[in-house]
Amino acid sequence: MVQVPDKDEFFMKEAIIEAKKAAAMNEVPIGAVLVMGGEIVARAHNLRESRQHALAHAELLAIDEACRKAGSWRLEDAALYVTLEPCAMCAGAIVLSRVDRVVYGAADPKAGCAGTLMNLLEESRFNHQCDVISGVLEAECGGMLTEFFRSLREKKKEAKRIARMAAVESETGIDR
Repeated sequence: MVQVPDKDEFFMKEAIIEAKKAAAMNEVPIGAVLVMGGEIVARAHNLRESRQHALAHAELLAIDEACRKAGSWRLEDAALYVTLEPCAMCAGAIVLSRVDRVVYGAADPKAGCAGTLMNLLEESRFNHQCDVISGVLEAECGGMLTEFFRSLREKKKEAKRIARMAAVESETGIDR
Protein backbone atom coordinates (compact mmCIF):
# COMPACT_ATOMS: atom_id res chain seq x y z
CA MET A 1 0.00 0.00 0.00
CA VAL A 2 1.33 3.44 -0.96
CA GLN A 3 1.23 6.04 1.76
CA VAL A 4 0.04 9.45 0.64
CA PRO A 5 1.87 12.30 2.39
CA ASP A 6 -0.34 14.61 4.37
CA LYS A 7 -1.37 17.86 2.70
CA ASP A 8 1.03 20.01 4.70
CA GLU A 9 4.03 17.98 3.57
CA PHE A 10 2.73 17.87 0.01
CA PHE A 11 2.36 21.65 -0.23
CA MET A 12 5.62 22.28 1.65
CA LYS A 13 7.41 20.17 -0.97
CA GLU A 14 5.95 22.52 -3.58
CA ALA A 15 7.33 25.49 -1.61
CA ILE A 16 10.71 23.73 -1.51
CA ILE A 17 10.65 23.49 -5.31
CA GLU A 18 10.25 27.28 -5.36
CA ALA A 19 13.11 27.69 -2.87
CA LYS A 20 15.35 25.62 -5.13
CA LYS A 21 14.51 27.97 -8.01
CA ALA A 22 15.69 30.87 -5.85
CA ALA A 23 18.92 29.06 -4.98
CA ALA A 24 19.61 28.42 -8.67
CA MET A 25 19.43 32.20 -9.18
CA ASN A 26 21.81 32.90 -6.25
CA GLU A 27 18.87 34.15 -4.21
CA VAL A 28 18.31 33.14 -0.60
CA PRO A 29 16.43 29.83 -1.01
CA ILE A 30 13.00 30.67 0.32
CA GLY A 31 9.87 29.51 -1.47
CA ALA A 32 6.16 29.90 -0.91
CA VAL A 33 2.89 28.57 -2.29
CA LEU A 34 -0.55 29.88 -1.52
CA VAL A 35 -3.40 27.38 -1.48
CA MET A 36 -7.12 28.04 -1.78
CA GLY A 37 -9.74 25.33 -2.06
CA GLY A 38 -7.05 22.65 -1.97
CA GLU A 39 -5.34 24.06 -5.09
CA ILE A 40 -2.15 26.07 -5.45
CA VAL A 41 -3.19 29.49 -6.74
CA ALA A 42 0.21 31.21 -6.42
CA ARG A 43 3.86 30.22 -6.33
CA ALA A 44 6.85 32.41 -5.61
CA HIS A 45 10.44 32.48 -4.46
CA ASN A 46 12.73 35.19 -3.19
CA LEU A 47 13.79 37.71 -5.83
CA ARG A 48 15.35 40.45 -3.66
CA GLU A 49 18.77 40.22 -5.27
CA SER A 50 17.53 39.81 -8.84
CA ARG A 51 15.14 42.73 -8.56
CA GLN A 52 17.20 44.70 -6.03
CA HIS A 53 13.95 45.30 -4.21
CA ALA A 54 13.45 44.91 -0.47
CA LEU A 55 9.83 43.80 -0.91
CA ALA A 56 10.55 40.84 -3.21
CA HIS A 57 10.09 38.22 -0.48
CA ALA A 58 8.54 34.92 -1.51
CA GLU A 59 5.50 35.43 0.73
CA LEU A 60 4.72 38.91 -0.61
CA LEU A 61 5.10 37.81 -4.21
CA ALA A 62 2.77 34.84 -3.62
CA ILE A 63 0.19 37.03 -1.86
CA ASP A 64 0.31 39.56 -4.69
CA GLU A 65 -0.22 36.87 -7.34
CA ALA A 66 -3.07 35.26 -5.36
CA CYS A 67 -4.83 38.62 -4.89
CA ARG A 68 -4.64 39.31 -8.62
CA LYS A 69 -6.04 35.87 -9.44
CA ALA A 70 -8.77 36.08 -6.79
CA GLY A 71 -9.69 39.64 -7.75
CA SER A 72 -9.63 40.59 -4.08
CA TRP A 73 -7.20 41.61 -1.37
CA ARG A 74 -8.98 39.25 1.02
CA LEU A 75 -7.50 35.77 0.89
CA GLU A 76 -9.90 34.19 3.37
CA ASP A 77 -9.79 30.41 3.55
CA ALA A 78 -6.24 30.50 2.15
CA ALA A 79 -3.18 28.70 3.45
CA LEU A 80 0.36 29.94 2.87
CA TYR A 81 3.19 27.41 2.87
CA VAL A 82 6.66 28.92 3.21
CA THR A 83 10.04 27.30 3.76
CA LEU A 84 11.21 29.89 6.31
CA GLU A 85 9.28 31.53 9.13
CA PRO A 86 7.87 34.88 7.95
CA CYS A 87 9.56 38.13 8.95
CA ALA A 88 7.66 41.13 10.39
CA MET A 89 6.96 42.60 6.95
CA CYS A 90 5.59 39.35 5.56
CA ALA A 91 3.66 38.59 8.75
CA GLY A 92 1.99 41.99 8.46
CA ALA A 93 1.00 41.32 4.85
CA ILE A 94 -0.30 37.88 5.79
CA VAL A 95 -2.52 39.32 8.53
CA LEU A 96 -3.73 42.22 6.37
CA SER A 97 -4.59 39.91 3.47
CA ARG A 98 -6.61 37.70 5.83
CA VAL A 99 -4.74 34.44 5.14
CA ASP A 100 -6.23 31.87 7.54
CA ARG A 101 -3.36 29.45 7.93
CA VAL A 102 0.43 29.67 7.70
CA VAL A 103 2.62 26.59 7.57
CA TYR A 104 6.37 27.07 7.65
CA GLY A 105 9.40 24.83 7.62
CA ALA A 106 12.44 26.32 9.36
CA ALA A 107 12.32 28.80 12.23
CA ASP A 108 14.15 32.10 11.74
CA PRO A 109 16.03 33.00 14.94
CA LYS A 110 17.02 36.43 13.56
CA ALA A 111 13.75 37.68 12.06
CA GLY A 112 10.96 35.15 12.69
CA CYS A 113 7.64 36.75 13.56
CA ALA A 114 5.44 33.66 13.61
CA GLY A 115 6.58 32.45 17.02
CA THR A 116 10.35 32.75 17.29
CA LEU A 117 11.06 36.42 18.08
CA MET A 118 7.39 37.29 18.38
CA ASN A 119 4.14 36.03 16.96
CA LEU A 120 2.39 38.66 14.86
CA LEU A 121 0.24 36.06 13.14
CA GLU A 122 -1.63 35.02 16.28
CA GLU A 123 -1.62 38.43 17.98
CA SER A 124 -5.08 38.84 19.51
CA ARG A 125 -4.97 42.66 19.36
CA PHE A 126 -5.13 42.56 15.55
CA ASN A 127 -8.49 42.19 13.83
CA HIS A 128 -7.32 38.96 12.16
CA GLN A 129 -5.29 36.00 13.39
CA CYS A 130 -3.84 33.04 11.51
CA ASP A 131 -3.40 29.48 12.58
CA VAL A 132 0.33 28.71 12.56
CA ILE A 133 1.93 25.32 12.00
CA SER A 134 5.72 25.22 12.31
CA GLY A 135 8.44 22.69 11.58
CA VAL A 136 6.95 20.98 8.52
CA LEU A 137 9.90 19.40 6.67
CA GLU A 138 12.08 21.58 8.89
CA ALA A 139 15.33 19.69 8.28
CA GLU A 140 15.05 19.98 4.50
CA CYS A 141 14.00 23.63 4.60
CA GLY A 142 16.69 24.59 7.10
CA GLY A 143 19.33 22.51 5.32
CA MET A 144 18.87 24.45 2.08
CA LEU A 145 19.46 27.72 3.92
CA THR A 146 22.45 26.37 5.84
CA GLU A 147 24.07 25.10 2.64
CA PHE A 148 23.35 28.34 0.77
CA PHE A 149 24.99 30.52 3.41
CA ARG A 150 27.90 28.09 3.87
CA SER A 151 28.57 28.25 0.12
CA LEU A 152 28.27 32.05 0.15
CA ARG A 153 30.85 32.31 2.96
CA GLU A 154 33.22 29.98 1.09
CA LYS A 155 32.91 32.06 -2.10
CA LYS A 156 33.65 35.27 -0.17
CA LYS A 157 36.63 33.63 1.52
CA GLU A 158 37.99 32.46 -1.85
CA ALA A 159 37.50 35.92 -3.38
CA LYS A 160 39.50 37.47 -0.51
CA ARG A 161 42.28 34.89 -0.98
CA ILE A 162 42.49 35.68 -4.71
CA ALA A 163 42.53 39.42 -4.00
CA ARG A 164 45.39 38.98 -1.49
CA MET A 165 47.37 36.93 -4.01
CA ALA A 166 46.85 39.60 -6.67
CA ALA A 167 47.98 42.31 -4.24
CA VAL A 168 51.16 40.37 -3.36
CA GLU A 169 51.90 39.78 -7.03
CA SER A 170 51.39 43.47 -7.74
CA GLU A 171 53.65 44.58 -4.88
CA THR A 172 56.44 42.13 -5.66
CA GLY A 173 56.24 42.34 -9.41
CA ILE A 174 55.73 38.58 -9.63
CA ASP A 175 53.70 37.61 -12.65
CA ARG A 176 52.43 34.11 -12.98
